Amino acid sequence: MLIFATSDKGGTGRSVTGCNMAYRRALQGEAVAYLDFDFGSPTAGAIFDVPKAERGVDSCGLHSYFTKHTEAQQLDTALHSDSDTLRDLPRISGASRLVLLPGDRDGGEFSISADMPARCAQLFLKLDREFDLCIVDLSAGRSYAVDLVLEATARPELAALTSRWLVFHRWTKQHIVAAHGLVFGEKGLLKAGERRGHDAQRLNNSVRYVRTAVVDLGVDQESVTRPAQAAWLRAYDRKLREQADKLRMGRARLAGQIPYDPMLQWSEQVIDDSDVSGLKIANQATVQAFEDLAAKLSDERFWEGL
Repeated sequence: MLIFATSDKGGTGRSVTGCNMAYRRALQGEAVAYLDFDFGSPTAGAIFDVPKAERGVDSCGLHSYFTKHTEAQQLDTALHSDSDTLRDLPRISGASRLVLLPGDRDGGEFSISADMPARCAQLFLKLDREFDLCIVDLSAGRSYAVDLVLEATARPELAALTSRWLVFHRWTKQHIVAAHGLVFGEKGLLKAGERRGHDAQRLNNSVRYVRTAVVDLGVDQESVTRPAQAAWLRAYDRKLREQADKLRMGRARLAGQIPYDPMLQWSEQVIDDSDVSGLKIANQATVQAFEDLAAKLSDERFWEGL
């Protein structure tokens, strides 16, 4: 299964949520590949705490795979991460491996040449045979990365693969409007995909949303101490929900809602249960949200046509 993680704006928590989603699926016994297609800023290695890939790797990253026709380097996080959480993954009963395919150090966005969609499709097919789940973290906005995967997934050799899209956005009016434009705009995913040969309805059915950094009044009671402030937050939350419903981004399309977590805001990292129950530096609600989102990826009833 291919999961494409995208957002219209930066700072949505797309990458850190994607990395935690990947970790949760690996814990559940699935071999997971995480592809850093954020070509303008390939820093997923920093979230996985892989020193040699914090800003991409020196050679054979995904930039080189597409522009120089090298192999795509794979880094098993259990072997290359400084994180105890990820190094311990092989010792957890029932867990499987989590592998990062990084970009190139200091790599930037690149335009799409004629051969790249076929190479992209070859990469996805190869990884689909090797892994249970591939999460592709795409550059924000209407990027070359988005164009590339739309071209690749429209090719007949990928017709049998399951592809799903998660659109990340913060829980604000500006981000809701931006995410709606990324999907439904004239140059959005649906129109761009249709121009490349995708079936419009099928592509539409494969899109869901993830709200991030949402203030949860049930968790953040210590930071929301004034009754007037709490009342305003509840009223504005209703206003945002009404806006999301109006723009076809309501509950039926909601794959997950990640609560605001101070630890996650400062230290974008993979969170494990010890951060909640042992160190007590992360919130249980955050871990539960990651688990729920990871479970939704393969919940066929949730992905049935709208």
